[in-house]
Amino acid sequence: QVQLVESGGGLVQPGGSLRLSCAASGIIFSAFAMYWYRQAPGKERELVASINIVGSTNYVDSVRGRFTISRDNAKKTVYLQMNSLKSDDTAVYYCNTKRGSGYSYWGQGTQVTVSS
Repeated sequence: QVQLVESGGGLVQPGGSLRLSCAASGIIFSAFAMYWYRQAPGKERELVASINIVGSTNYVDSVRGRFTISRDNAKKTVYLQMNSLKSDDTAVYYCNTKRGSGYSYWGQGTQVTVSS
């Protein structure tokens, strides 16, 4: 049974930082690309960052230079370091991975609120 469990969300002031973690189980973690999505109220879910099995990364333009995705295969965990946070970053953040068939697995989400 595949499980993705996010943690690390919370309330932070503009300009602050948070680090999200996503612990995976039930998969050969090192063989899967990993993704962070987010969904703000009233908006569609969007892909924020991805990391493939060799560590290559991609980011949506709005977070490039502020967010960093990384992975620790030994701990079966993917991270999202978020710096210089803005109010527009307020959303529920979801961890995701996909099988070759396209079937997606999702975590339960963690709330990030950026507010003074």
